[in-house]
Amino acid sequence: MGPMSPLETGRSSPLARPNEKWLHGALVRMGLVSTHSQIVVTALAGGVSSDIYRVDLPSGVTVCIKRALAKLKVAADWHAPVSRNRWEAEWMRVAGEIVPLAVPRVLGEDRNTGCFAMEYFPPDRFSTWKALLAAGTIAPGEAARVGDTLGRIHDSTADRSDIAARFATDNIFFDIRLEPYLVATARAHPRYAARLGELVETTRRNKRTLVHGDFSPKNILFGPAGPVIVDAECAWFGDPAFDLAFVLNHLLLKGAWYPQWKVRYVNAFDALFGAYLSHATWEPSDQLEARAAALLPALLLARIDGKSPVEYITEPAIKDHVRAFAGKLLVLPLTRLASIGARWAKSDRWANEEQA
Repeated sequence: MGPMSPLETGRSSPLARPNEKWLHGALVRMGLVSTHSQIVVTALAGGVSSDIYRVDLPSGVTVCIKRALAKLKVAADWHAPVSRNRWEAEWMRVAGEIVPLAVPRVLGEDRNTGCFAMEYFPPDRFSTWKALLAAGTIAPGEAARVGDTLGRIHDSTADRSDIAARFATDNIFFDIRLEPYLVATARAHPRYAARLGELVETTRRNKRTLVHGDFSPKNILFGPAGPVIVDAECAWFGDPAFDLAFVLNHLLLKGAWYPQWKVRYVNAFDALFGAYLSHATWEPSDQLEARAAALLPALLLARIDGKSPVEYITEPAIKDHVRAFAGKLLVLPLTRLASIGARWAKSDRWANEEQA
């Protein structure tokens, strides 16, 4: 869910268009422009859950404006509360205090229109991690920096009652994460429905840290100072295992997309969770790892048959391979992430793998 990043430019969109007049009013209320200021607006491409704009202000500063959509731009009938925009800005404020170089600065917020303004990252200096991974730039050191950043955010927010009260977004998280991923996948695969239902309940019960909720390579930019995390619409005080499993899932799926680099993706997978777990002081790390390992096959299956399938896996044989691999682990779970990575590295998409 969410945009590729706040930097992927699309068509030019002049402010005079009637359906964008709201944007000027929002900027005025945020104190970023005056009533009669002239601005240049460019709609940014790539988003499915929000409208995103690049706005060049008279001062010469460029900002990114994001407004959540009630109906997501996906094939499935997927609706989500637009109030999630508020929690995204709040996540950036909290995370920005912990890892200031790894989070966009929030420059203003207008709850009348459900949008906020943040720092803009020019594409000539920042690339999405997804694009780098797809191009074969698969560096364990970069993966470790991602894991380190996530671990620091989780560790600094663990078991904090003020953060729990600030992000009591259980219903939103269910609507935009657990239902479209795990519940919808259970409907597509009744044989795994009981197991997926257990994972939903375990995830809902474990409220320990501030969770990003869409911690994916498309929402991680790499620039001169390292990773920058964007698109926190799913922010929730809940189970940190969800964030960890969510990003690790993408590293496995990249190996289905580019099987010639599968082992390299698994090396990045190992580096990420190793760096992350070094910060897991709020609970025994083996318990946290076991929950992430349990979620991983569920998320693999969800990105094939849930409401938000990955767009880059289209070949039926590859889809069946992911289904078979995930199905076996749902029936006979592993508790160690390294074991899942090692098994994936050795798996053959052309093998005749029968689901358990």
